[in-house]
Amino acid sequence: MTPERLRAFCLGLNDAVEDFPFGPETSVFKVAGKMFALSALDARPLTVNLKCDPEIALRLRAQHPAIVPGWHMNKRHWNTVTVSELPDRLVRELVEDSYDLVVAGLPKATRLRLDRP
Repeated sequence: MTPERLRAFCLGLNDAVEDFPFGPETSVFKVAGKMFALSALDARPLTVNLKCDPEIALRLRAQHPAIVPGWHMNKRHWNTVTVSELPDRLVRELVEDSYDLVVAGLPKATRLRLDRP
């Protein structure tokens, strides 16, 4: 997956926005003001930090050397994913899972507005 495709996929999720609170080199993708993905899109190799259920995070890290505890993040809840070393389909699923976890923690009215009960 290219940086452009990763960015487009993140922004294609309902109500997702791109922000740059850490400087112009780091894209932070948010929904309702809450971060679900963080990436330096110009970095090589391309990596993205994604939120993950802690039990699933451990399993993914054991199965895929390209998935490690989140760099500069809460390592229990965040993974750093090396995008180029994984199939595009898996990367998309991980991004969607991260988005869904963040949405699940939002107030009910916000979730309903996003069509995500």
